Amino acid sequence: MGVRKRNKAEELKEAKMSVAFAKLNNCPTSPRKMRLVADLVRGKDIEQALQILRFTTKEAARRLEKLLLSAIANWQNKNPEASIEDASLFIAEIKVDSASALKRLRPAPQGRAHRIRKRSNHVTITLGERNNTES
Repeated sequence: MGVRKRNKAEELKEAKMSVAFAKLNNCPTSPRKMRLVADLVRGKDIEQALQILRFTTKEAARRLEKLLLSAIANWQNKNPEASIEDASLFIAEIKVDSASALKRLRPAPQGRAHRIRKRSNHVTITLGERNNTES
């Protein structure tokens, strides 16, 4: 590995150490359904986002709620001296990417077969802190 590439990799590693995030890979929900729920909480404070996810009836909301709690726990591990109430955390970024799809066959009329794709997704939540500058 070249020197510049190694230095860049180390810079990225250091930047990642200070950011609290959580990933959910291969979630067996279609990306479109997961994006509907992710759009509800994008940019919200974590308390408000947890309330929204708790009272949303979609199955994807349960998975996102668990992932958000994991991201909060990751933030606590990286900042042991800080408290959540004083930090004013919010969801800085939430990404839903498509993952591999299971391909299945479903019988169709006249001896044919239709392909069914059971989609899955990857979700990444990144937390950020709001700067409260009071003057």
